[in-house]
Amino acid sequence: MKKIFSPAYRQDYVEGYSIGLNPFQQFNTAKKNDAFISGFNSGRSDYERMNGYISEGIPQRIITDKVLEDFLIAGLLGLPFEADGYTSHQINMIEKWYQSGIEKYDPNLSISLFEILEENGILIN
Repeated sequence: MKKIFSPAYRQDYVEGYSIGLNPFQQFNTAKKNDAFISGFNSGRSDYERMNGYISEGIPQRIITDKVLEDFLIAGLLGLPFEADGYTSHQINMIEKWYQSGIEKYDPNLSISLFEILEENGILIN
């Protein structure tokens, strides 16, 4: 059994993962080691969990963990969000994160944050 925590394994895994997350890249058959394949499968699984199956087409807007975190923060602050350009699968994912933020929404926190932002010249619509 190979050491999964070795730097070489980790590097191949991360390379495979990043390629798996990118729907425009195909699997590189030249790289056939376990780390790369495992990373690719994990990355592709994460992509399809957030954006739907690639076989159903690549959406106009691609969701990443960062995008989902932004929707969570929007829910925390009670800000509205626009769903233009997202597929129904993506909207379902966004709604879960946004709803999670809404459940933790504290109006006093939002008011304080908006005051701090205004003091620094940042206006939120």
